[in-house]
Parts: sequence; C-alpha cells; structure tokens
Amino acid sequence: MLTSESGRAYWRLSFSIAFALAFTAFSAGISRGDDAKKFFFGAGNAPEGYTKVLPTAAYSDQAGYGYERAPKITAVDNGAADALHSGYSTASGLFFFSIAEPEGNYKVTVTLGDAKGESTTTVKAELRRLILEGVHTAAGEFVTKSFIVNVRVPEFGDGKKVGLKDREKSSESWAWDNKLTLEFNDKRPCLCALEVEKVDVPTVYILGDSTVCDQPGEPFCSWGQMFPVFFKPEIAIANHAESGESVASSNGARRMDKILSLIKAGDYFLVQFGHNDMKSKAADASDSYKAGLKRWVEAVKAKGATPVIVTPMNRYSFDGDTITNSLRDYPDKAREAAKEENAALIDLNAMSKTLYETAGPEKAIMLFEHTSPTKFDHTHHSPYGAYELAKCIVQGIRDDKLGLAKFIVDGLPPFDPAHPDSEESFKVPPTTSGRPAATPLGN
Repeated sequence: MLTSESGRAYWRLSFSIAFALAFTAFSAGISRGDDAKKFFFGAGNAPEGYTKVLPTAAYSDQAGYGYERAPKITAVDNGAADALHSGYSTASGLFFFSIAEPEGNYKVTVTLGDAKGESTTTVKAELRRLILEGVHTAAGEFVTKSFIVNVRVPEFGDGKKVGLKDREKSSESWAWDNKLTLEFNDKRPCLCALEVEKVDVPTVYILGDSTVCDQPGEPFCSWGQMFPVFFKPEIAIANHAESGESVASSNGARRMDKILSLIKAGDYFLVQFGHNDMKSKAADASDSYKAGLKRWVEAVKAKGATPVIVTPMNRYSFDGDTITNSLRDYPDKAREAAKEENAALIDLNAMSKTLYETAGPEKAIMLFEHTSPTKFDHTHHSPYGAYELAKCIVQGIRDDKLGLAKFIVDGLPPFDPAHPDSEESFKVPPTTSGRPAATPLGN
C-alpha cells in the first residue's frame, strides 16, 4: 500500500506523464494543420474564425502577416449575403501577401471572385513559383483553389547551414526566409479569403543551376519555377537549385546535405547539372561530375526516396537549322550515371534539341531571355521557354512511369516538344514589381 507521501508523489508523476502525453498529442495536432490561419480581405466584417486584413496592413514580424512592398490595396464590400464572399481586396497591379511560417509544407486555400464583376487571378509563391494560372470568374462567381507551398530556411541539423550566396540574402531572400509569400497577379485579381495550414505531404526536391532555380526577377525564368503549376495540391515542390552551381559547389555549400536532412521515403529528387560543371579545367572533370551524381543517387535511395537524373538542356547553339552540342560529354555522363545506378532518367538534353529545332533559329530566340531578336541570352530562358521546358520534364515523368505521375493535374494533355505551345498562347503575366531582375550566374 502507498503511504500518504508516496501516494502524492505517484499522482504528481502520473499527472506529469499525462500532461506530457497530452502536450505531445497537441503538438502533433498542430503539425497536422489544426492551427490553420484564416484571413479575410473584404471591407466588411470578417466571418467567424477569420482575421480581417486591412488594406494598410504592411507585413511585420509582430503581426505575423501583411502586404509586402507597400502596394496600394483596395478593399471592397460587394454586399453578398455570404460572409466569406461579401468582399475582397484587389490592386491596380499585382500585390504580395506574406504569412510568418516555419520551415515545412503548407496547404494554402484561396477564395477568389467578385459578386459584381469579372476577375482573373494568377498566383505565384515565394520567388515567382507559378501555382495557379489565369483563374477566371464571372460576375457573381466564386472559386476556391488549394495548392501546396514549400517554405525553407538555410539552417539544418546540429548547427549546420547552407552556404548562401550574397544574392540569396538579398534579391532571392524570399526563397530562404521563414515566411510564406504569395503573389496575386493578372488582369483583376480579387482575393476574398485565404487559409494556411501545415501539412505532411510527399515532396519533390530539385537541385540544379541557373536553368533550374527560382530566378528573382523578369525577364529571366527557369523550368523549376513553372513546374509547380502542373501538380495537384497533394505534393510539394521544393526547389533548392541556385545560379552558378555545379555538383561540386552544391556539395561545398551543403545544398545536398540540406536536402538529405529533409528527404524521406515517398519523396522524389530531381537533379540537373552540367552547364557550370563543364567549365572545370580538371582532366577528370566529367568523370567527377558523373561520380558525384551517382553518390547522390545512392544517398537518396538510402533514404527511401526516388532519384531522377535530368540531362542538361541544350544552349541556343544553332548551326544552320541544327542544334549542336555545346555541353561536351556531360549529357552522356548523366545518362551513364542513371543507367549504372538504375535510376530514372529524363533526357531534357534530347527533348530541348527537338523543341529548339522545331521552333527554328528565329522563333527559338523567344524561348530564351531576350530584349530583341538580336540581343538575347544563349543559355537562360524566358518565362515562355521555362514553361515549355517544365512541360518536357512533366512528360518525362509520365514516360518513365514514375509514381510521381499520379500527382500531375487532371486533364493535362501529353506534351510533344516537336509540337510545342505557341508563344502567343502563353498568358502568364510577368512579375513586374517585387524582386529586381538579376542576371543569372553562369552561362
């Protein structure tokens, strides 16, 4: 039998254990999204459970939310009976809204539309990642759309940190801060409400160079920025690529270490390098490149995730009507690495050759960053070109019959680079304010 004192000690211990278990369960609930944040953007009263966002609400760490870069926002009360649809916020141009969130994947749900007028909204996330494309609503029509946004920070493990470039701390800082930033753009974006909750979903980790990364400003763009729009709100896209990087420098900056600290069974890893690797003067440079890819494939497989090697796309390297190989043996080394490691391969090098040659020397310029038919970048792409290359990657996922294919949005037609979309059909509005344009590193 317990004594009075030992009995009290027993109950104190039992209470402590119960409290710890309850707190653990509560914390687990938060990680599943039980702490969803809800915002209302109309001029009237916010629905129950929603935070009303004033047009003057500039982002601050204290509030934990707000508009970025002081846009001129107009909040409207349109008189709709339903509180959630009773109003919206809009701007004469695009606008940015941020919510403070720690590293992780977040399901974002937006309500768009206007009771009295038409609305067209394109949504990008973080650093110009295309999420929703041209969502149109007629007067009195409202739509609710959900998507996944990945938020990341440089820190990982026990005091480790990704070695960021200066540009990643300035013009590219939205890709690495503890905020979830959304861009609302197009002819007349009308944002009624927004909800954010943390979720546990499979993640596609991307590593590569300036032809892959989230470019900070127009008119440069990379396929990794266009990639998210082609996927359902059931998977996250985490683009860790960066301008000027190679396999060796990504190891040196701990970019791959960061990914390996996060990647888990059921995730995917897409890697595309070669443009900067080929500049090494070492006699065994391409063999080292291949060996580095193979080590990464082995490490990703050890985590239970699926590695996919992507061959580097061609540069604008026409000889007459034919694209010549400017990448020496690097595409072949990537192909060999995939074969030897029994890893999936997306041959973007071959697909881009078909894409460029189909367009021809004159029209292919439109696929690349250009200011005129005679002044253009021979390596880096325009938003239109990045969009077409992203479609090549998506088609490669289908052709390889990867499990990732089940997350592709319903109704997306097959893509043949020999029959690309016309430039005239590309309607994604540019990000004309926000982060300044910066010439990508590398060529």
